[in-house]
Order: sequence, then structure tokens, then C-alpha cells
Amino acid sequence: NLLSFRTFILMQFTIPFHIENYIAGKFIGPLSGKFIDNVNPATGEIYGQIPDSNEKDVELAVTFAQKAFTEWAATAAETRFKILNKIACLIDENIEALALAETNDNGKPLWLSKKVDIYRAAANFRFFATGLMHFASESHAMENKAVNYTLRQPVGIVGCISPWNLPLYLFTWKIAPALAAGNCVIAKPSEVTPVTTFLLGKICKEAGLPDGVLNIVHGTGPICGEAIVKHPQIKAISFTGSTRAGERIASIAAPMFKKLSLELGGKNPNIIFADCNWDKMMRTTVQSSFSNQGQICLCGSRILIEASVYEKFKTEFADKAKQLTIGDPLENNKQGAIVSKNHFEKILNCIETAKKEGGTIILGGNAIKPAGRCSNGYFIKPTIIENLGPGSKTNTEEIFGPVVTLQPFTTIEEALQLANATEYGLAATVWTQDISKANLMAAKIEAGIVWVNCWLLRDLRTPFGGIKNSGVGREGGWEALKFFTEAKNVCIEF
Repeated sequence: NLLSFRTFILMQFTIPFHIENYIAGKFIGPLSGKFIDNVNPATGEIYGQIPDSNEKDVELAVTFAQKAFTEWAATAAETRFKILNKIACLIDENIEALALAETNDNGKPLWLSKKVDIYRAAANFRFFATGLMHFASESHAMENKAVNYTLRQPVGIVGCISPWNLPLYLFTWKIAPALAAGNCVIAKPSEVTPVTTFLLGKICKEAGLPDGVLNIVHGTGPICGEAIVKHPQIKAISFTGSTRAGERIASIAAPMFKKLSLELGGKNPNIIFADCNWDKMMRTTVQSSFSNQGQICLCGSRILIEASVYEKFKTEFADKAKQLTIGDPLENNKQGAIVSKNHFEKILNCIETAKKEGGTIILGGNAIKPAGRCSNGYFIKPTIIENLGPGSKTNTEEIFGPVVTLQPFTTIEEALQLANATEYGLAATVWTQDISKANLMAAKIEAGIVWVNCWLLRDLRTPFGGIKNSGVGREGGWEALKFFTEAKNVCIEF
């Protein structure tokens, strides 16, 4: 019955101290016997270990993926739909356990894990499960001569490498369309946040996903991730992470003629005109600046404000940011911990750089130590900086933390110049009630996505990705299913 079924799944969510790779439908330790410490960033304590996998583990996963591919690629779309949709349902059934695991791994508030991360992981599977049922090929008639039709066939074995900031959310964003399209997947989550992907392996097994179709291999980027990218039988790579890592992946994969989808860094402008809906803008700007401790590639880290309302904005924004409670992510706090000690130290170093460049710290700029169990955790106050030019390191290099800068502008042309003043081009937000101004800005901002009078409002059917140093290719909707398939033209003469 339903009750016993739920109990069975929850019983499987006991997390061992040593989590394991998921290969060919089984959980196995790394072939080398080596493990990496897993640290809870809210407490600074080691609470588990993960496999330190290498090329031998990847080779084993590929071997079983090859065995599974032919049958999975030929599986009826309706059958694939039923399995992927069941995975979505099981994620929904276990949102409490998955959210707690995500928060302990990542440091984000528990309410955020429930509201956004785990909800979206289920939505990703459900979206692509239904999408594959409607994924159609094209035909083109040559009048009285021939007809051409396009076959969309799975690529084969693909590699999916996901980041630590939205662990299960972005992991499923990659693997769901790859599986829906009929591929077998070798997937590597971030070694910083591995637990929910380990639990997802249990869900996939229970949902009836055939053994070898999804293989989850844990380890570091330079060893395990690079082994995935280098493997000759892995035909496509989907990666989300830093621009530096993306450059390395491209240098390996491009000469091997692999398909590449790279969603990389962002240094996104949040452009505020005086004629905006002020209250909505202010409420959303606090969110877009500091949500997930600023560890979202889409956060508006450069706030550009029309000069006539600059002082008003600065005062009110700082007052609102002061009200964000920081502390134990298992309690009702707005801000949790930074994901790791290394990243914590990097953010603090970036703040010191801003000071050396002449920046004025309006708010924050320092670490804090909450009382209780989190006294050794990695927490940084929301930080607001002004008086830095567009060419400063602080305004051109990705910090990826709770740090934003303020810059005034006087004209639309100046706003565009500031908005486009970095090598990144992932996203932008524009706040104005003037539709003509909004359309002009949206057309001329160099970014893959532009939000007008909103932020992080996502329709999964739309293409997602950046330009310039923010990436190559697009994810989402038909773009994802097209990436994970090869187009073959068939021409038949009458």
C-alpha cells in the first residue's frame, strides 16, 4: 500500500558515512579505495566521505552504459515517460529527506531547499518526461520531386557535470533531458555537495530505470571530471560551473569533436530606472542580490541605479539587507552558510580586494560566527560596496557570494555601457515602467536572458544560457532535447 511504499523509500534514505558511486544499478565504492571528506559548511564538521573516483571508475561506468544503450535508445517513448515521471513523483514524496540532505551538504536554509531546489528537481524530470512525448521531427517537401525528413536519434553515452550551488536542481536539469532523449549518462555531481545525487540513485533504482542507463560517479573535477571529458566513448559533455573550468573542458573536448554545452559564470547587471515600481523592485533586488548567499550564477551582483534615485536606493537597500537574518540553516533564517571553507576564504579575499581598489563598504564586509552548533561554520554578512569603477576587479570578476556593488548612471546609453562592461553575458534585469525603454534595453544588453520587472522567473520551455565568457550553447525546452540528439536528414526522391 501507499504507506508501506513511502516507508520503504524513506528507510532507504539512511545516509552512510561513506557514500558510494552508482554504477550499473549498484552502489559500489571507488576502485582505488580512496575517499574525500564531506564537510557540513554550517558547522565546519566532517560528517561523511565520498568516493575519490578516477579514470578506472569512469571506464567501468562507460562499460555498463554501452551495454545498456541499445535497449534504452529503442525503449518506447511512453515507457521512458513512465519511468522518468515516477522519478519525479518519488522526489516529491521524499522532499523532506532530500531537502534536509541538501541543506546539510550546501549550507542553504532548509526552507529554500524545500521551496526551490527539491521542487525544481522533480519539475525537471516531469517536464522532460512529458516533453519527450511531444518531441517531433521535421519534414520538408520539394515540390513534385522529393521529401526530406529529419531523424532525431540519441547521441549515445553523454557526460553531465553539475555544480555545487543548486546541487540536485542542476544535476536533474542535465540528466533528465539526456535520459528522455534515449541516451545513457555518466554524471558527476560536485564533490562539495554529493549527497542528494547519491539519494537520487536510490530513487532511480526504485522507479525502474534500467541498470547502466544512469551512472553517478563521485570525485574531483581535475581527476574524475576530466576522465569523463577525455573518454572517447562519451560523445557529448554538458557542464555547469566556472569559466576557468569550462575553458579547460573545451580545450579537451573540442579536438575530440564532442558536442559541448557550457553554462559558465556571470557578472550580471541589475539596472534600476527611476520610473520603476519601487516597492517591487526593492523587494526583488534584495532577493536577487543575496538569495542562496549570492551563490546563484543569475544573481544581480552589479546594481546600476539611475543617478536621480541613487541615494534613496542606497539607503533603503542597505536598511532592507540589514534585516536579513543570518545563521543556522535548519532554523528560520534568511541567509545560511557559504558552501565551503575554500569558497568562504575566496569571498573574503574579494572583499579585501574591493577595499584596496578604493571601494566603500556600505554594509557587511565581514564573517560572522553564529551561536550554538554553527559557531565554526562559514557565514558572511550581506555586503554592499560603492565607489568602484566598471573596470575594477570587483566589478569584472565573478565573486559568487553575498557581495554586490552599486554604480550610478545618468542616461540609457551610460546604463548600457556599464551593463556590457564585462566579459560575461549570462543574465540581466531591467526595472522600468516604460515599455519602449525596456525593449530597447533588452535588445542591446549583451546577455542570454533579460528579465524585465522580475528576476528568476523561469519557463522551462525557453532557451537558457549565456554569451561571451558565460558559455556555449543553450539548455531548456527543445534546445536540451536537440543537444542530446543527433539530427539526420533523409531525402527520398519520388
